[in-house]
Amino acid sequence: MIARQQPLSSAFGYRTTAAEVLAGHDLVGRTAIVTGGYSGIGLETVRALVGAGVAVIVPARRPDAARTALTGLPGVSVRDMDLADLDSVAAFTASVRAADAPIDLVINAAGVMATPLQRTPQGWESQLGINHLGHFALVAGVADRLSEGARVVAYSSVAHYRSPVLFDDLNFERTPYDPWVAYGQSKTADALFAVGLDARAAAHGVHAFSVHPGGIMTDLQRHMPREELIARRWIDEDGNTNPQFKTPAQGAATGLWAATAPELVDRGGVYGEDCSLKGVVPPDHTDMLTGGVKEWAIDVDAAERLWAISVAATGSEPFAA
Repeated sequence: MIARQQPLSSAFGYRTTAAEVLAGHDLVGRTAIVTGGYSGIGLETVRALVGAGVAVIVPARRPDAARTALTGLPGVSVRDMDLADLDSVAAFTASVRAADAPIDLVINAAGVMATPLQRTPQGWESQLGINHLGHFALVAGVADRLSEGARVVAYSSVAHYRSPVLFDDLNFERTPYDPWVAYGQSKTADALFAVGLDARAAAHGVHAFSVHPGGIMTDLQRHMPREELIARRWIDEDGNTNPQFKTPAQGAATGLWAATAPELVDRGGVYGEDCSLKGVVPPDHTDMLTGGVKEWAIDVDAAERLWAISVAATGSEPFAA
């Protein structure tokens, strides 16, 4: 994986928007699933895909809110699904399979960040359960509907710098809970999911990627007190967003670049940011502003270990042998 993660630039960059990435792509007749598709980055992803002629399925924990947010966008369907609940994910994927139509893109944009300690209905720490396991089960449930040439994009984050997957206590049953460590673990897990999935799906013509969207102020920060947002310089005293942050439309660009860039066809499993690849950073690297991925987030052995845990946790496996 390290060999694939060599730096790669594109015609796009930090301020590129989702619509700019898709300009020139012929996507008419394609179908996508976009989690989190009714707010923030996910909503901008749906808007750009619809503008390019894609039919989009948006699974939603709050379907009425989703339909309101997506009003006026043609070709969008909203279906009930709660990523935190694996039974709900299973019901959603069963409905997709029943439709017996090909899926060309899966973009896992939904997530939670720095939440208080909570457990999913199946007993998992909520950030790992929602950000990783829910999406693992979703992709497993629709894997046999993915078309040849399909791509799966997992939303990771530079926050993966905060923690590898804590295999000795990934559910925080013995370790004191730290919401940022738990978030970091879940984002590392998202990147490792792309590594493990691509290793299995590439033979079927399906590729997986993980991306860091950049700093964006969205509903993702809802669990953070205002004082913390100010202390981190994400907003100022008047509530204005740090001008270095991206807009949601800019934040959606890298995910759609990974979903469509022809230059990535032989680079499956890699971690992208700012519509590019920026290489691997040393283990002691802590500056989150420089870009790059920690080796622990693209480590093949860690990906395989997490894959086995995820299969056991969800009872399903994408592209099982």
